Amino acid sequence: MSDWITPFLIQSAVQAITPILLAALAGSLCQRVGVFNVALEGKILIGAFAAVVASSYMQSATGGVAAAIVAAMIFSLILAYGATIFRGDHVVICIGMNLLASGLTAYLLRVLFGVSGVFSDPAIVSLGKIRIPAIRDIPIIGWGFFSQTVVTWLAWALVVLISLILFRTPVGLRLRGVGEQPDAAETLGVNVAGYRIATVIAAGALCGLAGAQLSLGAVSVFAEDMSAGRGWIAVVAVMLGRANPIYSAGACALFGLADALSIRLQGEGLPNQLTDISPYVVTLAALVISHRKRLRAALPSAEIDAASPGGVAEPQPDTR
Repeated sequence: MSDWITPFLIQSAVQAITPILLAALAGSLCQRVGVFNVALEGKILIGAFAAVVASSYMQSATGGVAAAIVAAMIFSLILAYGATIFRGDHVVICIGMNLLASGLTAYLLRVLFGVSGVFSDPAIVSLGKIRIPAIRDIPIIGWGFFSQTVVTWLAWALVVLISLILFRTPVGLRLRGVGEQPDAAETLGVNVAGYRIATVIAAGALCGLAGAQLSLGAVSVFAEDMSAGRGWIAVVAVMLGRANPIYSAGACALFGLADALSIRLQGEGLPNQLTDISPYVVTLAALVISHRKRLRAALPSAEIDAASPGGVAEPQPDTR
């Protein structure tokens, strides 16, 4: 086991977790206010593209991060107003946004830079790494966080902050009320549409940070569809964590570790076609296991027996 759990593996896992974690936090916030946000994939992609463009033109990583946040927030207006003011179907709007983000970034890549596929420029300034020598030799924590970007540190701080806001403040109570009982919240004078719009836009800022980390954190390039399913994995993390930021962070840690392990397995000689799918296999397996557990907890034992293959429910005595 010591041959597998190495400082490099933990560092790679933490780095892989960051974009998924930020997107999962965004999805958790939206879920709490009653908006099922599956446009995380498209928002991450928009943020990644805006970060590279701004960093290239401004030659500033800070400018790239700021541009990513603003671009993702503007892009989020489609869902914010489409799902609240115009009462459109959340899933349909989000799928349209994902398709729009994929096509729009590919088109703008050709228009702005005259390239397709991958854009790389020496003028792109990547995010700097924060190194704290005091934690370097601490197992797991020191290995993972000794050399990470400020966005990674911010992501884990936001897990705690958002949890406190949701469950320990009046604002969080209103947010949860808007999602669970919108009619009751509106009766108490809470602006349901306003809270939902503001939350979806704030979630867009988190996705913008995820995109900036993806394109400026580990590498300094933009590739078409470079989000590569991370937004969908974040949606699964939200479902597994039941929109609780801490539980969702735990699910993200599982997926990030699977991603890092896939790179290690590729180094051991396994085909990359096999190792590349391992994070998604873990995601699907976790979702299936979680669904089965919830189903068993929700159904009476007799109904479970009847629903199982070949199972027959035992007749219940007549108590009349």
